[in-house]
Amino acid sequence: MTPPLTAWSEIDNGIVPVDDGELFYETAGSGPAVVLLHGGMLDQRMWDEQFSWLVNSGLRAIRYDSRGHGLSSTVTGDYANHDDLCALLDALDVPSAVLIGLSHGARVALDTAIAHPDRVTALALASPGISGRAFTDPFVLEHIKEQVAAIGTPDGAERFVEHFLRMWVDGPRREPFTVHPGFRERMRASAAANVEVHAEGMGAGIPLEVGAADRLGEIRVPTVVFDGDLDSTDISANAHAIALAVPGARRVRIPGAAHMVNLENTAAFDHELHAFLSSLDY
Repeated sequence: MTPPLTAWSEIDNGIVPVDDGELFYETAGSGPAVVLLHGGMLDQRMWDEQFSWLVNSGLRAIRYDSRGHGLSSTVTGDYANHDDLCALLDALDVPSAVLIGLSHGARVALDTAIAHPDRVTALALASPGISGRAFTDPFVLEHIKEQVAAIGTPDGAERFVEHFLRMWVDGPRREPFTVHPGFRERMRASAAANVEVHAEGMGAGIPLEVGAADRLGEIRVPTVVFDGDLDSTDISANAHAIALAVPGARRVRIPGAAHMVNLENTAAFDHELHAFLSSLDY
């Protein structure tokens, strides 16, 4: 759960209209804006551990559920996550922001930095996805295959979520029973709720992306990338590619964590993120 905020920083929430839908957001604090972008099949609550300290560090923290997730609209047709994010920034009167994204959220952050460079102050990318870069890790490919096979079967939703947990919570180097049960259940409950609420949007449209894999060298903002030492080889390769191609980018390896680095080694992640944010010239 989110720790208490200071008295001067009550949380505001609301709905922002986007093409054929709406986004639910929460914001608190004042000062330079930072936007938290969640991973696929999850929602903004995955940032509970970071939201309050960002506010109490003198920043305006904004987090939201992307289209097809949480309390935002179910997908009804093709859309662009980077354009949705800009619509949110417009509605909140935020000219530009630091984007802090994990997994799919990092993928959206990269696309935004390329498609709308004037809206991005800096990038903090955790366990990053990259648009235009295919999965190659046999572990990931096998679980994706099993997810597809589960669709439409009697216990399909449960199996679909379990394969998500195997890929993006346990990771390739651990068995489920070795992962903290409370943490695993938190991720399961979030993903299961997402599948239940937004099931009708599966296959209804596709996210339009910029193909960041071939355009990383265009990014010109301070960038840090985090990856866990227990994550898949695909994510490690993505982190390496970003550090190599984005001018001045720095890679930080988070020990004892798979994909969900901000929740599995929160102390190390928060320390490194705070240091990065403190180094920025807003």
